[in-house]
Amino acid sequence: MRIDIITVVPDLLESPFQASIMQRSIAKELVEVHLHNLRDYTSNSYKQVDDYQFGGGAGMVMMIEPIDKCISALKAERDYDEIIYMTPDGETLNQGIANQISTLENIIILCGHYKGVDQRVRDHFITREISIGDYVLSGGELGALILCDAVIRLIPGVLGNETSALTDSFQDNLLAPPIYTRPAEYNGWKVPEVLTSGNTPKIEEWREDKAYEHTQQRRPDLLKE
Repeated sequence: MRIDIITVVPDLLESPFQASIMQRSIAKELVEVHLHNLRDYTSNSYKQVDDYQFGGGAGMVMMIEPIDKCISALKAERDYDEIIYMTPDGETLNQGIANQISTLENIIILCGHYKGVDQRVRDHFITREISIGDYVLSGGELGALILCDAVIRLIPGVLGNETSALTDSFQDNLLAPPIYTRPAEYNGWKVPEVLTSGNTPKIEEWREDKAYEHTQQRRPDLLKE
C-alpha cells in the first residue's frame, strides 16, 4: 500500500512513522508513506499557500493552485483509489472505514490547515472526506496519523499475529472483553478460572458473553446498529 500525505507541516508527521508498528510496516516494505510539503508546489515567491477568503471573515484559506499542482503531479505517476480530505465535517472514522481503506492500493491524504481549503478542491479533487471526531484541531495532520495507524495495522503481515486485529473492539460491533496475563493471582486478585481451564469452547463463550456485557454497559448504541 502507498500513502501520499499532503501537508504544510511535514515535520509534524515524520516522527510517528519512525517508530512502532508503522515503522515496522515500512521496514517490511508492506507500506510506503510519502510526505509532500505543499509549499513546494506554490508559485508564490514567499511560499504562501493560503489567502484571505472571499466575502470577508476571520481565518485564512488554503489556495487551490498548489493543491491542484501537487495532486496532479501524483496522479500523473499512478492511479489512486481514494483522495481523502481530513476535515471536521467529514464522515466520522470508524473500524468499518479503516477496514475498507486497508484493502486499497494507493491513497492520497490531504491535511487541511488554517480555516480549511478552497471549496473547489473538495468539489473537483476529493473523493472522500473523513473526520476523527466532533472537534476542531489546528490542522488535519494528527487526524491523518490516526487514520494511517488504524489502517496500516490491518494490512496482512504488519502485526505479528494477523488474527489480533480481527478480535479488536468494533470489528463485530462489540467492545473487546476483559483480558488478563500472568501471574494468575496477584495480591489476591485472581484471573477468572475459565481462562486458565484450557477449555477453548468455554473460553470463547465467556469472551463472547463478556464482550456483549461490556458493550451493553458502555456503548449500547453499538448493539442497536
